[in-house]
Amino acid sequence: MLKGHQTWVFESKPAIIGSAAIGGPFEAKGNLAADFDLLHGDIWLGQDSFEKAEQKLQEQACETAIKKANMKKEDVQFLFSGDLINQIRPSSFSARTLSVPYFGLYGACSTSMEGLSLASLVVDSQFAQNALVCVSSHNAASEKQFRYPTEYGSQKPPTAQWTVTGAGAALVSSKGDGPRVTAATIGRVIDMGLTDPFNMGSAMAPAAVDTIEAHFRDLGRDPGYYDVITTGDLGRVGHRIAGDLLQKHGLDIPEEIFTDCGVLIYKQDQPIVMAGGSGCGCCAVTTFGHFLNRMRKGELRRILVIATGALLSPMSFQQKESIPCIAHAVSIEI
Repeated sequence: MLKGHQTWVFESKPAIIGSAAIGGPFEAKGNLAADFDLLHGDIWLGQDSFEKAEQKLQEQACETAIKKANMKKEDVQFLFSGDLINQIRPSSFSARTLSVPYFGLYGACSTSMEGLSLASLVVDSQFAQNALVCVSSHNAASEKQFRYPTEYGSQKPPTAQWTVTGAGAALVSSKGDGPRVTAATIGRVIDMGLTDPFNMGSAMAPAAVDTIEAHFRDLGRDPGYYDVITTGDLGRVGHRIAGDLLQKHGLDIPEEIFTDCGVLIYKQDQPIVMAGGSGCGCCAVTTFGHFLNRMRKGELRRILVIATGALLSPMSFQQKESIPCIAHAVSIEI
């Protein structure tokens, strides 16, 4: 059911009956290592390219989420999947392995909540009983495509963020127990004219604020409804900007419940983290690992996850375009 201008309310409250988080060696040294189902010691994952390694991350995340739900891949009706690589190659190739009906998505780093919104929509509308979401990123593959290959050894400013090597998956079902997806606010593309690809947090913060405001306006809620409100990967710079903008707009979210996946995932003293984590996998592994684990333990009852994405490409940057951004919010309750 559409409520307000841009929020879906899922009357059946589809359940997340299985979820998984797979990470790499840098994630194993971070704050949330205990919340991963599998951590790899090598970013190559035994493959001969970074793109193949990312594909394997997705395959492992899907397999783990399905297994934890006590299901088989034949029980999954649809797969919603995306990543950052050209033509979402890791997602399409992992979908080839899974061999179920597939929707390929690209919302940059907002893809995890875009996928969870759409999977919940098809389950809530009874077009499927089980739908799987899987999203990934790989640090070296993303650096090679969007910036400079890691081997080049280029220096970065403090506003830059570290792309997460990881994949997160969630199996959404019309039956079963688990955290429930209750609503999703679909974001608009917001472009404030910023052009620096090493300052994504600043570019994405206005889109996050726009979606947060729409969510509370459409549903008539206030921030106190949630135990946690988290953005996807604004990092420390963008998170501060988002907080300032929300206050200026009259929406004051208490610091103790307002956080960011890119701030949480790494330790501040980890080398080369700079402003925090980013990438499709950042919000995916933090939500489908850390936050859902906390919900299942009874530590959290209601969370709002706002995944943020910068919709630039290497070509748009070379043509001196500004960076359009988007954010999608999903309400999860137990």
